Amino acid sequence: MLQPLWAIPHHDGSELYVPDPTPTLGGKAAVRLRVPDGSDVTAAWVRVLADGEPELVQATVDRQDGHATWLRAELRVVNPVVSYRWLLDGGDHGYQWLNGTGLHPHDVADAADFRLTTFDKPPLWATGTMYQIFPDRFAKAVDRPAPPWARPAAWDDPVIGEGPDTPRQYYGGDLDGITEHLDYIAALGVGTIYLTPFFPAASNHRYNASTFNCVDPLLGGDEAMARLAAAAHARGLRLMGDLTTNHCGDSHEWFQAALADPNAPEVGFFFFTNHPQNYDAWWGLRDMPIFDHRSLELRRRLYDGPDSVVARWLGPHALDAWRIDVANMTGIHGDINLSHEVATTIRRTMAQTVAESFLQAESNHDTSRDLLGDGYQGTMNYAAFTRPLWQWLLPPQARPYVHGKYPMLPNLPGPLVVAAMRDLSGVTPWQGTLHAMNLIGSHDTHRIASLLGDPGLVDVAFGLLAAYPGVPMIYAGDEIGLATMGPEYARIPMPWAHPERWDERRLALTRALFTTRRDSDALRRGGLRWLAVGDDALTFLRESPAETILVHATRANHLPVRLPAAVVGAEWEGLAGSADLRAGADGLVTLPAHGPAFGMWRLAGIDE
Repeated sequence: MLQPLWAIPHHDGSELYVPDPTPTLGGKAAVRLRVPDGSDVTAAWVRVLADGEPELVQATVDRQDGHATWLRAELRVVNPVVSYRWLLDGGDHGYQWLNGTGLHPHDVADAADFRLTTFDKPPLWATGTMYQIFPDRFAKAVDRPAPPWARPAAWDDPVIGEGPDTPRQYYGGDLDGITEHLDYIAALGVGTIYLTPFFPAASNHRYNASTFNCVDPLLGGDEAMARLAAAAHARGLRLMGDLTTNHCGDSHEWFQAALADPNAPEVGFFFFTNHPQNYDAWWGLRDMPIFDHRSLELRRRLYDGPDSVVARWLGPHALDAWRIDVANMTGIHGDINLSHEVATTIRRTMAQTVAESFLQAESNHDTSRDLLGDGYQGTMNYAAFTRPLWQWLLPPQARPYVHGKYPMLPNLPGPLVVAAMRDLSGVTPWQGTLHAMNLIGSHDTHRIASLLGDPGLVDVAFGLLAAYPGVPMIYAGDEIGLATMGPEYARIPMPWAHPERWDERRLALTRALFTTRRDSDALRRGGLRWLAVGDDALTFLRESPAETILVHATRANHLPVRLPAAVVGAEWEGLAGSADLRAGADGLVTLPAHGPAFGMWRLAGIDE
């Protein structure tokens, strides 16, 4: 018979279990294990790697809290990355390993070992909720003539979601328009505004930049960026820009210089197979030539040192963070792989430019190898959060829903969904998980309201976005229920002039969820401990020394989940609209059994 999840020993990288997540090289690091009362564990060791050689460190009793025994071990920090897992004595087999993916009664590979690093952890502000803005579609403060490449559109015109005019449709949103709506954004509980590219380009998405030296005049230019930064920082908001280090546009000044002169230094910035006619481009799209990062001059101009593009746009008058577009491809081409060197150089430049900066990567798959903290500090978490959540909430269909380059999005039961989440987050260092950008939709996906259809299921998606470890990202417009299928169609202008189109209930719930998260230490930095996983209900705790939050998400009606008050606590304060919970006379806390629904509660009193 399987043990209930609350009776299983637990460890993660949060402060309760790892007081110092970034220890000093050559020093020691303490790690703790929670062993619930009634567990069959009789002894524990930590298996840690030192210069590649495993060694066992005996764990001793640190304390007892009435619910569990806490074991503690001190590890030598021999290397910048400390890989370890727990060896537990006891149980049916007398032999169990506990690593990032869970408890195993057999030997396991090192890939999912817990990891500490000596690299600086991201600043505290980087745990704040993000709000993604596609500048052409958010708000317009000034009417400007459309450029020659564009097909102008009125703000209420329908989006052209297919065909050659899709990247040319121009609504004219600008940075001063964003500035005018900062109070609205701040009221959502947001901490960071993520802007898709703002450099000049012959497209509305601007991922094919023609220069990195200025803000697109169509957005208001450098002065508008300075105004936005000043107004955002005055409200405690941060700004994150979007940089294409993998490619530029074919109109970019560097590429044009390379075309014009076969002896120009810029020729080495690109992969020419037959100058100037043939060159390698992203996905074969000739308007986006790929950078060759073997060029030291390219690195100097783009991201290496104080005169680089990366450094220039950081600071009080502009950005606090960078998101690197297609980071998973940057620096990788055939037998060339400079990906890690690119990431660590960008991070070093940022650290030398401003005291508290943050580096985010775009990736659609397992990127754990890139998240040790010396380079990228987080990733867009499609793999370990978005797709599993979609697969749990997407209604069953006659034929599994096809999405982009992935063959299908099947409807899956809770245990398979949580297994995917644990497998993918388990190979990622905790700081990488804590700072991963969780999302339920973006400028590259369908609108969540259309994808799921049922408003109750959308409530659950927003709730888990607020409650799951990582940095939530809200795609502008999702909070008012904008709905359409197709990533390009989903780039809908914000209907500021049409409040009748807004889902006010969705907006109120979004504000409640994310202002709660903003003010919660456990939701921003706490660990994750699963309590119950059923086909239709997921229940877990977020825990920090300051508070404990109970989360219960359901996609359908289900058998009641009952938790022993002696294990989880007896009194829970409802958050974001949830009613209070109290244990019954039977000593059990019974969670709501209807669905789809989302509930969140704070433990009344901490006895950790």
